Amino acid sequence: VVCLKHGDKYGPDYVNKLNSMVKRNLTLEHEFVCFTENSEGIDDGITILPLPKLPVNGWWYKPMFFDPKLELKGTILFLDLDLIIFENIDKLFTFLPNKFIIIRDFNRYILQNYQKFNSSVFRLETGMHSHVYKDFVTNAPGISSRYQGDQDWIRKCIQKDFNYWPDDWIQSYKWEMRDRR
Repeated sequence: VVCLKHGDKYGPDYVNKLNSMVKRNLTLEHEFVCFTENSEGIDDGITILPLPKLPVNGWWYKPMFFDPKLELKGTILFLDLDLIIFENIDKLFTFLPNKFIIIRDFNRYILQNYQKFNSSVFRLETGMHSHVYKDFVTNAPGISSRYQGDQDWIRKCIQKDFNYWPDDWIQSYKWEMRDRR
């Protein structure tokens, strides 16, 4: 299970709380890893790895998880820091094993066949879709200025050989859950 903390938008408490939610809701053996340039305040027991040297900020580091030379090997489940986990997430590892899985963007609540990606939760195997990273590092500043976000870049690069999480597994509080009674 990996997360990404860059800059000051999210403090170490977000990393620590995410780790705590994962511990409570994942029964499978796992390691919790945070990629960051500043590990101050992050709890012991969380593996800290450095961000690569890329001329980008924030979410634009996400293409690094497609780097075939990433220090981690095996199945990687990426989680954004601002998520809330309130039930068991074992199925995020067991659903369609060895496949790239990502959220269908939350605009799906308006447009039924909306096919854009949301990269707040995705799973892949080390080295899968490595062109996402390799193409990105050839012109990171240009790509990050041309695309609205990392998920648009990832979607441009991955046109096939992907699956979406079932829509009801991962939902947006703002767009899909807030008005439920």
